[in-house]
Amino acid sequence: MAKRTKTKAPQAFRLSRVRLDEAIDRAAYDDRLAELQLLLRQIQQAYLASGERGIIVFEGWDAAGKGGTIRRMSAVMDPRGFKVWPISAPSDGDKARHFLYRFWERLPPCGAIAVFDRSWYGRVLVERVEGLATREQWSRAYREINEFERMLSDDGARIVKIFLHISAEEQLRRFEQRLNDPLKRWKLTYEDFRNRDRRPDYEVAVEEMVARTVTQIAPWHVVPAEDKKFARIEALELITGVLAKGLDLSPQPLDEEAKALARALFGALPKDL
Repeated sequence: MAKRTKTKAPQAFRLSRVRLDEAIDRAAYDDRLAELQLLLRQIQQAYLASGERGIIVFEGWDAAGKGGTIRRMSAVMDPRGFKVWPISAPSDGDKARHFLYRFWERLPPCGAIAVFDRSWYGRVLVERVEGLATREQWSRAYREINEFERMLSDDGARIVKIFLHISAEEQLRRFEQRLNDPLKRWKLTYEDFRNRDRRPDYEVAVEEMVARTVTQIAPWHVVPAEDKKFARIEALELITGVLAKGLDLSPQPLDEEAKALARALFGALPKDL
């Protein structure tokens, strides 16, 4: 895989520096996807046994491929320990509380993994650009978010933050594809087209978001997503790399009572039990 675009310190960041010509061929994609999906299953088993917690944040342009990448995870994960939270505009009840309140309620318990399809970063992206938060509110949110993620990390959670980046031209092409596909047309909304018209404002917001909320415990990974297959593999490699670091991924043994019953039923058992 090509070198990942990853900011390592609070510094100037520009989307224009991200290479968008990264790609992967179909055969390599299929092989690597199968390997990563197996690894995800092993990670989930290890988390259930160890009590680790994983938090995955997906941000990116509309039609950048967040849903497709998340589906490649969901397809192989046990839903009892894996939850996807699609985040939309805050409700009136949410607006009456601190903006982080609704995310506290969705954090994963010990042994589980949660994926946020959009996240608390809405405060410094859409809420900033569309005037849904005051300048004072979104300006202080960078510090509040960093402190929030620091608390989660100190409490043992592993955090992966991914931004899927595509060009304005590729986004328009994908909008047209959705428009012409009856099974995908529902994904297009008025907000998609309106947000596209304000792309320069969003670019400024994204660049400041990355520069001000990249930390050692929760760095941003800006993934080129012009090629959907490349983006999926790149994102899953980043996710598994963080979630699996330092863990024993060996299959969990049966407890002794279950092993005794199995031996009574089947006789000789596999050696790895």
